[in-house]
Amino acid sequence: MSDTNDSNLPENLPDESRNAVKDPSEWTTGDEPMTGPQASYLRTLLQQAGKSEHDLDPGTSKAAASEMIDQLQRETGRGTPDANRG
Repeated sequence: MSDTNDSNLPENLPDESRNAVKDPSEWTTGDEPMTGPQASYLRTLLQQAGKSEHDLDPGTSKAAASEMIDQLQRETGRGTPDANRG
């Protein structure tokens, strides 16, 4: 995961709010089940990567889903700056 650019954040934010991007292993809700949007996006990415949706465990946690999304985005080129250029 990449870090945020703190220079774009308002100066009056508390310190705990300044680092908006945390490693999924540090999420307080990371052990909760993945969200519906995460599952939907993962299915899309798996399809684009030529993988089976059966590779997606419905019991995947939010943190694991986030890491899978990052990995699949790298594999497919989706979500990268070069992929967004038109």
